[in-house]
Amino acid sequence: MPDSPASGRRERKKAATRQAIADAALELFLEHGFERVSVRDVAERADVSTTTLFAHFPGKEALVFDREEEVEAALTAAVRERPEGQSVIEALRAHALESWVRVVSDPRLHELHALVDRTPALREYAERMWMRHAAALGTVIAEELGREADDLECAALARFVVEIPTLVRGRDDPRAAVETVFDLLVHGWRAEPAH
Repeated sequence: MPDSPASGRRERKKAATRQAIADAALELFLEHGFERVSVRDVAERADVSTTTLFAHFPGKEALVFDREEEVEAALTAAVRERPEGQSVIEALRAHALESWVRVVSDPRLHELHALVDRTPALREYAERMWMRHAAALGTVIAEELGREADDLECAALARFVVEIPTLVRGRDDPRAAVETVFDLLVHGWRAEPAH
């Protein structure tokens, strides 16, 4: 049964409120620094109650990573919904080239990355978030390959893949950097002796 118009309107309003809160938080964090801004400050800027804020975000750090669930869903969908005949690694390469290159190349995000880099609480949150993504991805890769959920090779591949955005950020050519990392995954390490 399709969603009712009222249900669709409610979901759009929820999404708009969530986005307004995330936008207000980012503005304040960039203006004043993460530590100097309270959750109450963010709620006031977004014109919502703190109760409403916490209905959308579990904590202050999550305000910076407002697309965390979408990122994980897209990452696992890249594996689950890959075209027939496409390998897991090539599906992840395509996802990285489509999604992550655009993100790491967006100049508006340089301030956000700088904020995360200089804020220990945000760095720690980001690390935990990416490790959760790696665990979810490792499980999906194992399922797709018919292996045990805790398969070491699948977990290692997932861990390596989630590091790619960090590895390619700041590179002159992020697309080429992504290709280099995936070529390493596909072909293995081929070190040339130093001369």
